[in-house]
Amino acid sequence: MTKNPKYWTKAKKYLSKKDKKMSKLIKNYQSPTEKILTSRRDIFFSLCKSIIGQQISVAAANSVFLKFKKKCNHKINAKNVSKLTFKQLKSCGLSRQKVLGIKSLAKQTINKSFNPKLISKMGDEEAIKYLSNLRQIGRWSAEMILLFTYNRSNIWPIQDIGLLRAISKNYNKKYLPPMKFVNLLQKRFSPYCSVATWYLWRSIDPEPIQY
Repeated sequence: MTKNPKYWTKAKKYLSKKDKKMSKLIKNYQSPTEKILTSRRDIFFSLCKSIIGQQISVAAANSVFLKFKKKCNHKINAKNVSKLTFKQLKSCGLSRQKVLGIKSLAKQTINKSFNPKLISKMGDEEAIKYLSNLRQIGRWSAEMILLFTYNRSNIWPIQDIGLLRAISKNYNKKYLPPMKFVNLLQKRFSPYCSVATWYLWRSIDPEPIQY
C-alpha cells in the first residue's frame, strides 16, 4: 500500500475555504492516523476486485474474492488467472459474465491489447474511456480505479449511490439530489473532487472506504 496522496493536505485547506459543510466534514473525520486514499498500485488486482464486487453485497464480494484469491495461489495476476478454467472460476461464486470479464482481462493483459502503463499519460476522461473498453468495466468502475488505484485528485463519480446519498444528507436535498446542484458542487470542489468525495462517503459510512 502506498502512502496518502501528496495533494491531500493542500486539498483539505482548499475545500475548507470553498465550502462550510465540507470544512465541517474535514474537521469531523480527521485524526493523526487518518486512513485515506492508500493504494496498492496493482491495476490487474483492482480490476478483478471491481468485476467480482459488481451488483453484490460487500460481504458476498469478500467471500467470492477470497475463493478467487485461493484459486490463484494467492497471487492474482494475468498469468495465474489465464491458467484457470471457466469451471474453476465459476466455482468461486462468479457469474458467467464475470468469469468472461476476468478471462478477457487476463488475455488482454498478456497480449498487451490492454496496457495499464498508458493510463498514467492520459487525462481523466480519456482514461475512463480506455478502461471502459474492458469487458465488465463501465464508467463507475473506471472512476473507482482512477480514484483508488491511481489516486487521481479530481474524480466526481455521479453514478455512485453513496456519493448521491451523502450529498442529500449533508446539503439537505431530496434523494436523488438535483443534478444541477451536483454539478455545482463539482465546480466548487474542483480540482479536488476525489477528496470531497472521500469525505462525503465518510459521512455516511463508519469505516473509511478502501477499494
